[in-house]
Amino acid sequence: MLHSLNVGDYMTQSIMTFRPEQDVIAAARILANRGFSGAPVVDDLGRLVGILSDTDCIRAMVKFGFDPDWRGLVSEFMSPNVETVELEDSILDVAQRFTEKRFRRYPVMEDNRVVGVISRIDVLRALERIEL
Repeated sequence: MLHSLNVGDYMTQSIMTFRPEQDVIAAARILANRGFSGAPVVDDLGRLVGILSDTDCIRAMVKFGFDPDWRGLVSEFMSPNVETVELEDSILDVAQRFTEKRFRRYPVMEDNRVVGVISRIDVLRALERIEL
């Protein structure tokens, strides 16, 4: 039964995204105010081009702290090489990936579009519902 649970059943569908040309300080404030640890970055066609993490935002905010007139773009701080998962991937497979890597979330893809995000807590909730 565990293998039959897929990412699409437990992912967060209502996600926030950023654009590469957005101000990174404004993006950092949005993440902080909403309590998110990161968000996908998409281009004008909705294609995934990166991910902006809280660590990326901290780097930008430190720079801003030293120079309040400084401004940077999301594209300058995001991680462009993003690992993703597919909508139909097994929760167990994604759980294993979380144990092997330090990522907090994976963008969920379907037909080359971001359709959601699966986080460590989403996977934990899915696994918690399984009677072993």
